[in-house]
Amino acid sequence: MATKPPKGDPVQDAPQVTEPKHAAAGLLAIGHTLRIAQQQMGVKRTALTLLRVNQKDGFDCPGCAWPEPDHRHRAEFCENGAKAVAEEATLRRVTPEFFAARSVADLAGRSGYWLGQQGRLTHPMYLPEGGDHYEPVTWERAFDIIAEEVNALGSPDEAVFYTSGRTSNEAAFLYQLFARELGTNNLPDCSNMCHESSGSALSETIGIGKGSVLLEDLYQADLIIVAGQNPGTNHPRMLSALEKAKANGARIISVNPLPEAGLERFKNPQTPQGLLQGAALTDLFLQIRIGGDQALFRLINKLILDTDGAVDEEFVHAHTHGFEEFAQAARSAGWEETLRATGLTRKEIEETLAMVLASKRTVVCWAMGLTQHKHSVPTIREVVNFLLLRGNIGRPGAGVCPVRGHSNVQGDRTMGIFERPAPAFLDALEKEFGFAPPREHGLDVVRAIRALRDGDAKVFFAMGGNFVSASPDTEVTEAAMRRARLTVHVSTKLNRSHVVTGARALILPTLGRTERDLQIGPNGKSTAQFVTVEDSMGMVHASRGRLAPAGPHLRSEPAIVCGLARRVLGDDTVVPWEEFERDYAAIRDRIARVVPGFEDFNARVARPGGFALPHAPRDERRFPTATGRANFTAAPVEYPELPEGRLLLQTLRSHDQYNTTIYGLDDRYRGITGGRRVVLVNPEDARALGTAEGAYVDLVSEWKDGVERRAPGFRVVVYPTARGCAAAYYPETNVLVPLDATADTSNTPASKSIVVRLEEHREDGAESRLEQSAAD
Repeated sequence: MATKPPKGDPVQDAPQVTEPKHAAAGLLAIGHTLRIAQQQMGVKRTALTLLRVNQKDGFDCPGCAWPEPDHRHRAEFCENGAKAVAEEATLRRVTPEFFAARSVADLAGRSGYWLGQQGRLTHPMYLPEGGDHYEPVTWERAFDIIAEEVNALGSPDEAVFYTSGRTSNEAAFLYQLFARELGTNNLPDCSNMCHESSGSALSETIGIGKGSVLLEDLYQADLIIVAGQNPGTNHPRMLSALEKAKANGARIISVNPLPEAGLERFKNPQTPQGLLQGAALTDLFLQIRIGGDQALFRLINKLILDTDGAVDEEFVHAHTHGFEEFAQAARSAGWEETLRATGLTRKEIEETLAMVLASKRTVVCWAMGLTQHKHSVPTIREVVNFLLLRGNIGRPGAGVCPVRGHSNVQGDRTMGIFERPAPAFLDALEKEFGFAPPREHGLDVVRAIRALRDGDAKVFFAMGGNFVSASPDTEVTEAAMRRARLTVHVSTKLNRSHVVTGARALILPTLGRTERDLQIGPNGKSTAQFVTVEDSMGMVHASRGRLAPAGPHLRSEPAIVCGLARRVLGDDTVVPWEEFERDYAAIRDRIARVVPGFEDFNARVARPGGFALPHAPRDERRFPTATGRANFTAAPVEYPELPEGRLLLQTLRSHDQYNTTIYGLDDRYRGITGGRRVVLVNPEDARALGTAEGAYVDLVSEWKDGVERRAPGFRVVVYPTARGCAAAYYPETNVLVPLDATADTSNTPASKSIVVRLEEHREDGAESRLEQSAAD
């Protein structure tokens, strides 16, 4: 086995490894946070900015969507939130001179980490057809270029309008309004790549595709099950909520293929006791085999059915549908198959059952570990079955809690960013604005990539995000983007998507959450605007930036959409785009008349802390499904099969990362520093495969299409993963995820269950079959 780092970027490709940690946060987190923040912002700017994060009169963190408590600490942010703020409020700048000195080919050879570290974009930039450098362009010319390409399309459905989850409610509402007035429902978003499985399963079973709990429910719970989620890295402020729940008597079960430091012990940096000692969080750790969650919950459901008095029969009779069919399927669950699917012991499952039966109020939280498998939707339906059996929806201290990633990904969907809009939403748009929105379903992320690949889509417009790096099947995605006539990205910072372009390309710089948003009214005076967001638990609140913009040429996302719509739609528009650009309150007035739950929007959002959106299952135990009840389901149990000599790989984040944004090259909790190309392998699996700690391997995914997808040069790290399971960071491993390997129903990429083999890394320039195919 090769033991030398591969040729490439020595900063990223030669990681060092120490023992993993068993506690999260604490003094080390404070020190790391301040160091990163000061490197980007300086001392004074760091203090002024961080003290306004997540405050009632401040701005919403551009990181995760975890809700804020009603009573907030002055430092109401986590380590990764502070990193997100620091990179947005950085003093570093990417100017036209930067682009003049570097060709697109040069930038394409840089790592995502390097690109992100260069700082804030300051000017609209244009890559002309046949050009090799981006060049500055005026906003007016940028809109002209977009109008030229969009108006030359044979159909509006040849344009794709992607949305990242950090877009505000106001910008998202305008964006979907523009796309639909243009005539398309091609509105893919980052939900398609992450929590679409949650929305699909919850819409069918309880009638609304959102979680049913508020923060207060976590505090009141007797039992919290955290499945397929790593709060310590992905949603660190959740650890404070779990700590409070534990103090109130809750017990916590963690279900995960990897042990996670944050779920072992949390050293709360906001309290002296937390800094010194911390709180143990997990009472029972179930180290499940990847993809075995449906089998686990199915067997637990069978055991509940078999226990006298365990089923809440009154709730089941009054509020549910399909119980008998579900019960018949559940009673067929067997111990032998479940133990094989999960890798757990009978004792662990029996201990889980005892904790479940002792709880009167249970919450189940989950994230990507449940949503990114072929059988993700049936898995989440089985979680709902589990909660319905004991009446744990619509009860204080109980319910479903899908924990979203981006800070407004849930709000974007509420505002209509969806390729399959409900007829009632389109009816409301038509009534309010007087045009007929298209009714045919549009393209989600995977279908949009196929359309670009096949030449059926020619214009790609992204409102935020890093689409190229976030999407599956990297080589296919990049080739698809290069077939476009025009690619446009509204961004704050440079990323990989800016250097994988169509024939023409635009980068449009936008304000960040931290920055003042001043719009010029009809009287010629500038008026400060604010935007709103919806968190993971359906709370809507205002976000007000205070910093001076990174440059005079930046525009807000609402202003960009309004300017774009005026130029593309011209005199045919019936929407008052100029009014909306001048005054965001006018946008909120229209939202109030179109989107249920936003009545009297402007007045309600003016209250400190905002307001909660209605949730019929939670608030009334009313379930707006096709049956009018909560639906039990009875899907066959599925789990990934693992061929001999192979591993089941899940993609995940390092601790120095938020989605595709790389803040640094350390994964402190897992003991990895100075690099990202690592694969975590169980020590027994490493021995069985003849792979040594520190060896360098290529990860080669195997799928039914017979195409070889290869991620080269990964250091093997012996790590306590579940047997047969491995883990590696994305986006580096997105190349291994086939475009057509998706979840049933939701079409979400199956990034958490990839069959791979490990091959010795060779520096011989050998091409993969995928590369040969592309060349042919």
